[in-house]
Amino acid sequence: MMTLFKSGRLFLLVLFGAVLGSGCEQAAQPKAQAKAPRFEVAEASIADVQGALKRGDCNCEQLVRAYQARIAAYDQPTKLNAIVVTNPAALAAAKELDAEYRRTGKLRPLHCIPLIVKDNYNTAGLQTAAGSLALKGFAPATDATVVRALKAAGAIVLAKSNMAEWAFSPMVTISSLAGETRNPYNLAHVPAGSSGGTAAAVAASFGTAGLGTDTGNSIRGPSSHNALVGFRPTLGLVSRAGIVPLYLRNDTGGPMARSVADATRLLEVMAGPDPADPLTAYSAGKVPAGGYQQFLIKDGLKGARIGVLRTLSERNPDLQVKAVFEQAVADLRRAGAVVVDVEIPDFAQVSKGQWASVFKHDVNAYLAAQGPGVPVKNIDEVLASGKYAAYIKENLQDELAHGVSPAASTAGRGEAYTDPRRIAFRRAVTAVMDRYKVGALVYPTWNNPPAKVGDFQGYRGDNSQLIAPHTGQPAFTVPMGFTYDHLPAGLQFLGRSFDEPTLIKYAYAYEQATHHRRAPVRFPALPAAGVGK
Repeated sequence: MMTLFKSGRLFLLVLFGAVLGSGCEQAAQPKAQAKAPRFEVAEASIADVQGALKRGDCNCEQLVRAYQARIAAYDQPTKLNAIVVTNPAALAAAKELDAEYRRTGKLRPLHCIPLIVKDNYNTAGLQTAAGSLALKGFAPATDATVVRALKAAGAIVLAKSNMAEWAFSPMVTISSLAGETRNPYNLAHVPAGSSGGTAAAVAASFGTAGLGTDTGNSIRGPSSHNALVGFRPTLGLVSRAGIVPLYLRNDTGGPMARSVADATRLLEVMAGPDPADPLTAYSAGKVPAGGYQQFLIKDGLKGARIGVLRTLSERNPDLQVKAVFEQAVADLRRAGAVVVDVEIPDFAQVSKGQWASVFKHDVNAYLAAQGPGVPVKNIDEVLASGKYAAYIKENLQDELAHGVSPAASTAGRGEAYTDPRRIAFRRAVTAVMDRYKVGALVYPTWNNPPAKVGDFQGYRGDNSQLIAPHTGQPAFTVPMGFTYDHLPAGLQFLGRSFDEPTLIKYAYAYEQATHHRRAPVRFPALPAAGVGK
């Protein structure tokens, strides 16, 4: 790895001047200019970026070029392989935002925030393929609803990230389109799936923040494996329109970021009703006046009651993950929380039979809505084309053979707010929270460290699949420390439906009390990489 890393640094010394141009600080600049403020993009938050813009430390174009330089220097040279395609229009968007700021003197809420967007979000004019060679080259005419909202807030789609093909795998991020993504903390290990490309890219500071989707694990698992904050919001809070589905009944988009504050700022823009997604009608009146940032309260755990869900935390945990989790529980107490152990009565029974294979129905409906330009019209054509990674062949065949059409009248197939089985599960969880008067339940996001690349038997300890996808409740993961070989672990907070404010308050307070997030050492700041005038 050292030879590869050194070659990457040498490569960059040449690359940086060519890519960044005269707008960024270089050794050849006059001395007076060399002393100008520099802004480092590695680990930079949204507040850091916008502060730099306001101070004049850099402009948006320079910022985008700096992130592009990191992608060029690190993604392929290290074999991280997180990025599928970079956005050729990103610089033009940055220049427009620079011109707007010069003209108005005002920044939009996410002005010039470069985002890494998972490959299953429709992005107008930019390839959206869900990791599938069968969709290679397909560029939708319009953005997914949340992408459109983020752009309107000033964000820039910097790149599309690799994903587990069709979002099938919670363990690995492998696609026929781009191959396998690795974990930036230890390249011999997986980043989890299916949003592993976004997770690895954001962890390595290829963008300021990113977007994932979560059917069962796919925001929280990769965030946990990459020392990130990942929000799975309440089902219906964030529009699913324009996102390639896995099981639409469970799917939601959400933010993935290096801090609770950044994830909160993205959620604030993404949340709310959308006529294109009927499920979001349930969020009407549920987004708090004044937004979500008001709940970023440093002492938000003082007096809070937290329930430790031993039913999940004791599922054959790895000893190092268990130790880190017990320290997290102690840290919650130290930050002022009252922590109690809780159990969900008859958990095995109330959680039973919650999954339904609606992939075929949902993906075929998505493809039909994309118009004549889509390369394949249905999943039968995908299977017939042979354009898929070998490890998902059984998934495709099984979904085609046993896939069902969702129906609210059939228990186990309907939406979270109409399906009797899902309603009963949610009530059982909420009843326990009410009985113990707790604002959230906590447990390790994974009970085991990330598996090694190629070890398909190493998939153990995923707790994210078991409650939130079926009940529709919000669940957030926050870094809780590191285990073997620099591998991260995550603490998950599960809340009541549409009670994102409480989860934000708790997660932020825990983050501020512990500060577990740290950058992967293999992806440091680039030589002479500060951007500035």
